[in-house]
Amino acid sequence: MIKSKINIKSLTYTTLLSAYFAYILNIKFWTFLWTGSEINGIFDVAALVGFLIVFFSIYFCFFSLIAVPYIGKIIIAVLLICSAAADYSSQNLGIVINPDMIRNFAETTAREASDFFTLPFVCYVMLLGVLPAICLFWIKVEYSPLKKEIRNRLLSCGMVLALSALILPIFYKSYISFGRNNYQIRYYINTFNYISAVVRYHKKNANKNRSFVILDNNPYVLSRTSGQPRVLVLIVGETARANNFSLYGYSKKTNPLLEKQDIIAFQKTISCGTSTAVSLPCMFSVTGKRKFDITDAKYTQNVLDIVQAAGDRVIWKDNDDGCKNVCVRAEYINAQAENKQPYCFNDYCHDDILLDNLEVTLDEIKKDTLIVLHMMGSHGPAYYKRYPETMNVFGPACNTEDLQDCSQEEIVNAYDNTILYTDYIISSVIDLLKTKNNLQSSMLYVSDHGESLGEHNIYLHGLPDKIAPKEQKEVPMILWLSDNVKNNMNIDISCLRHNAEKNSFSHDNYAHTILGLLEVQTKTYQKNLDILNTCIKTE
Repeated sequence: MIKSKINIKSLTYTTLLSAYFAYILNIKFWTFLWTGSEINGIFDVAALVGFLIVFFSIYFCFFSLIAVPYIGKIIIAVLLICSAAADYSSQNLGIVINPDMIRNFAETTAREASDFFTLPFVCYVMLLGVLPAICLFWIKVEYSPLKKEIRNRLLSCGMVLALSALILPIFYKSYISFGRNNYQIRYYINTFNYISAVVRYHKKNANKNRSFVILDNNPYVLSRTSGQPRVLVLIVGETARANNFSLYGYSKKTNPLLEKQDIIAFQKTISCGTSTAVSLPCMFSVTGKRKFDITDAKYTQNVLDIVQAAGDRVIWKDNDDGCKNVCVRAEYINAQAENKQPYCFNDYCHDDILLDNLEVTLDEIKKDTLIVLHMMGSHGPAYYKRYPETMNVFGPACNTEDLQDCSQEEIVNAYDNTILYTDYIISSVIDLLKTKNNLQSSMLYVSDHGESLGEHNIYLHGLPDKIAPKEQKEVPMILWLSDNVKNNMNIDISCLRHNAEKNSFSHDNYAHTILGLLEVQTKTYQKNLDILNTCIKTE
């Protein structure tokens, strides 16, 4: 046991804790408040000082509740470490703490999490979290007898709340106006942001004994005159944003191979979410973003289930960190499991591994088949790990997980190399499908969400949809159709190209386009969301 060396009164202890959490562990909050405020006179200065007091009073009342003997120090020590980690992530990566971010954290793997444990992150958490947590146990807090302690705390809380009650009416309009114009500031109130997010996440996922919902018991595949099996290869991109595809006008040639392919690139496609944990289930849901619920999706038939129920074979090959419950009822292949050479390197594999054995799979196809290739793609922050040396074309590239050590140019170059590699993977799949004249084949590539690369000092992804920048929401969608599919489905390619150029699309179109391409007849199919629908010749 650590010998206590400092004696302080419980009121002093609570006051110091409140000030530390309110001011030291809320640097992102205060930076955002300061940069977003206009100080034009004495009233604005007074409003800011008043808010300092109001903000402190909230933490003071909170710690008055939890700064109790025995267990109190353990709880506070955990909060110190978590709050230091949250503040670093918010400051340096622009991460926002909400239930979706907690979901990302809960569903991440050790490999994925390790990319975030950079030296600056560890040092920051050690200095502002772990060290103060250790110091707690060097302090002996002197508590009054129980009744007196409770009375003193109630009185102290009453005093700070009374002071806040005097301040708020004076500056109410200023505070409300700032809050309405800066909706995201609530996500930066450290400690309370992740406590609230954890509670909301747990509440939404508490019921694990729900019945599975079947949306259609009797889907079927439309009979065809051709005896050729139909195969659709879905390439699910990871963290690829449309901005950095030369197919969409980007200045660097990041798509040199796809530019030579007979593809259709949809010029504007919006993702369902800004994180894999949300976007991936939403993409494969037939409900659409407006009605989508992440918890309901786990217990509801998705488009893969419907295709499989119609009699098609469904295969999911994964080089990312799982399918987020989307593929649990399909044939699942973990591409990383065998650490196969020359594709894999300890805890990750390059996306070439998705091409391994693909031709054998295609040659064995006897009936309509849906193949999903889930890429590692451009997953950050370790962009440099996502591509082989042969794809290290744009330089100088950032070669560390700690993006703060790189210039924005270096970060973008590393990211662009991942897109160049993605271009190679997609084009390779198309080239392989071209050789299978015995199949009616098609390929559809869509990324799950985009990525921020330092614009507005925001990095990575996962911001709430209401405040997420377009870089995190605008994704590439690319379609390739074999001549066999074009002819058998009577597709008007010029019509499809025109629509891809002029119209806007989203992940809502994804599931219904899959059903259309495989000609699965189901009551869940929404014709208006199938991007092929208006371009089918009726002659």
